[in-house]
Amino acid sequence: MVSRRNSVFANLDWMVIFLYFVLISWGVINIFSAEFNETTQNFFDFSLRSGKQMIWIAAALVLAMLILIIDSRFYIYFANPLYILMVLALLAVLVVGVEINGSKSWFVIGPVRIQPSEFAKVVTSLALAKYLSNPNIKLSRVKDLVIPLAIIFLPAMIILLQPDTGSTLVYFSLILVLYREGLPGVYVAIGLALAVLFIVTLLFDKLIIVSSLILLAFTIYFFLERRKKNFFIGLGLFLVTGGLVLGINQVLPEKFSIYYVLLITLLISGTIFLVLSLFHKLKYIILLLIILVGAVGFTYSVDYVFHNILEDHQQKRINVVLGIESDPLGSGYNVNQSKIAIGSGGFSGKGYLRGTQTKFNFVPEQSTDFIFCTVGEEWGFLGTSGLILVFATLLLRLIILAERQKTAFNRIYGYAVFSIILFHFTINIGMTIGLVPVIGIPLPFISYGGSSLWAFTILLFIFLRLDASRNEFL
Repeated sequence: MVSRRNSVFANLDWMVIFLYFVLISWGVINIFSAEFNETTQNFFDFSLRSGKQMIWIAAALVLAMLILIIDSRFYIYFANPLYILMVLALLAVLVVGVEINGSKSWFVIGPVRIQPSEFAKVVTSLALAKYLSNPNIKLSRVKDLVIPLAIIFLPAMIILLQPDTGSTLVYFSLILVLYREGLPGVYVAIGLALAVLFIVTLLFDKLIIVSSLILLAFTIYFFLERRKKNFFIGLGLFLVTGGLVLGINQVLPEKFSIYYVLLITLLISGTIFLVLSLFHKLKYIILLLIILVGAVGFTYSVDYVFHNILEDHQQKRINVVLGIESDPLGSGYNVNQSKIAIGSGGFSGKGYLRGTQTKFNFVPEQSTDFIFCTVGEEWGFLGTSGLILVFATLLLRLIILAERQKTAFNRIYGYAVFSIILFHFTINIGMTIGLVPVIGIPLPFISYGGSSLWAFTILLFIFLRLDASRNEFL
């Protein structure tokens, strides 16, 4: 037992551990700076967030040590039971949890607040790795995609009910894991296309979007169909149907809008052309019609979800980022002040503890979600570049470690760790500089918060434990 433990510590990747300590140290000194004033000069004052973060760090280090001591087989054998327990915890928080900042996401035990959604990312990664490590699973087969997608999105949907949109979106990062393990690129391309269509739907009128989609479908069909006669038959059928529908619409007592005339024309002509394609075996037309109808339906669903499901403040945040509306004193206030703080830091910053935007509380949540603006104001371009470089080095190292694993479970879990940290890092910095909507997710190891720090520590050190014993099961 002693020799095995000694071999584990000897085989640890100390570069990742060094980067971990750099980040948590940088985080706590910036948390102290974010709330520093003349009356709070004691770094170890446990009534301050910096003092509390020191307690969370000490507890995180104990957790890290326990993770390294436990046999690595534990994380493989108990991946599924831990996943089930975490799903039950997510359901329980909906019933007995405490609502904070509009989300019922917390268990409160005395002075300690625990957010299960942070830890759910860890066990979801373990369960996903356990399932995908089965050699019979081929993600190129649609039937083999059902369970991994359910593993990913079951906790995400429960978290959405809290509601915690930011934590829900993190689970989409695990699609990178599926792609690494054989998910065809066409699915990723479809996902990216839907993301673009989502943005376009919010920026332009539905009539323009549907007209453009139909035009695009005809253009693609023109280049794919060798017999141009079929293309012109389809185009003629669409135009004749459109003319008839438009004519009928003119004599109706209550006329439809042009948008619905276009949809009815697409439905009728598409159905007729689909029947003809079945008899004449026309290539591509069925797939094109499915994609076209799906895209049109998606634009309608986006409009419905945006106006009927998203909260008003979420709608405003998205509109501000897309430039649809300007609200510098409302939903855009946080981002506007954050950009001012980061910009005021210049090349080398104002100096540690000398930030003015943060000291006078111009930036809300400056020690949690918006802590990057504290770095930008006091450390300047050099400091923010240094922090980004540390994260980039950590992410690159995680890929290297994942690729050197001897088992599929270790590799898959390693890529899950990489994907989750990458998402948090990219989105958090992106929202502080106004590139993405504010969705309220922390900067890993830097932002204040015990649940976040513990969850990221557990996530990372389980992988380090698996990596240290990668040669044991050959």
